[in-house]
Amino acid sequence: MLQLKGIHHIAIIASDYGQSKRFYTEVLGFAIVRETYREERDSYKLDLSLNGCYTIELFSFPEYVPRPTQPEALGLRHLAFAVENLDTAVLHLQEVGVSTEPIRLDTLTGKRFVFFTDPDGLPLELYEG
Repeated sequence: MLQLKGIHHIAIIASDYGQSKRFYTEVLGFAIVRETYREERDSYKLDLSLNGCYTIELFSFPEYVPRPTQPEALGLRHLAFAVENLDTAVLHLQEVGVSTEPIRLDTLTGKRFVFFTDPDGLPLELYEG
């Protein structure tokens, strides 16, 4: 069996690099580890971390192919973040202009969660607990 140690990173291609950079750093609170411009690709790569781990690689590409991002679309369903207090987190998102769906209850765990999207419509989730 393959001996995986953990998740190394999550890669996201943004349609508007500046807008997504602001969203992931200023709205969600990720820290910038390194920002690199790759001239041969005309592309930025932004390494982001949350509490020193869980790196997100945010990319810009001059040409990209859009794909469906509804939570039930084939492929990545959503990216979920853990929060201590869901009500406080939802209030913060709303204060900075990010719309959320109504808070739901996970019937398997009894925990509350909510969905919202990044600037490109990537489905994101906040999960309390």
